[in-house]
Amino acid sequence: MPGLRLEPSTVVMLDRLVLVLLTMIVSAILTAAMVMQFAFGEIPCPLCLLQRVAMFGCCFGLLHQLRARDSERGGGVALLFALLLLVIAARQSLLDVVPRPGHAYIGTAVFGLHMPVWSVLIGVALLLALSLRLTLLGGPRILLEAERPPLAKAPRLLELYVVVICVLNLASVVLQCGLGECHTTGYRLLT
Repeated sequence: MPGLRLEPSTVVMLDRLVLVLLTMIVSAILTAAMVMQFAFGEIPCPLCLLQRVAMFGCCFGLLHQLRARDSERGGGVALLFALLLLVIAARQSLLDVVPRPGHAYIGTAVFGLHMPVWSVLIGVALLLALSLRLTLLGGPRILLEAERPPLAKAPRLLELYVVVICVLNLASVVLQCGLGECHTTGYRLLT
């Protein structure tokens, strides 16, 4: 039975669509985390901040891949940061399985799961999605300018949005931690 053969421009368009959707999903997750921080006063712990860094790394890797024409470097960066996210989140989840005296999960559960557990699931989902993307759509293809699909250029608004939430996150970390060690008790530079 012959396999389904798609035109190269269709494959590139599907690839770009997958990259845009993954970037939108991860940036929406980061936005939700920041809304919980600012609207509900849930200050992130140091491991939560590292998980955000890993998610931003995934976003920037995906955005780089959207701009790439002949390389999978951005996809590789996104895969590495997804793996980093999984390692950090698994460590935090394992630390919280049997909490130390006076230590419990930080923050509110969302749909019954705390943020470190969600981050484990997000990391696994990202690794699976990026691996399936490579498996099903293959590596990069160079198309002639006339064959470029509509999503060939990275959506500038998405790039701008990711940069803005990254800058806001950096500012909140500086307010929370100053230039020293981070704590979960308040914003160091505001007190």
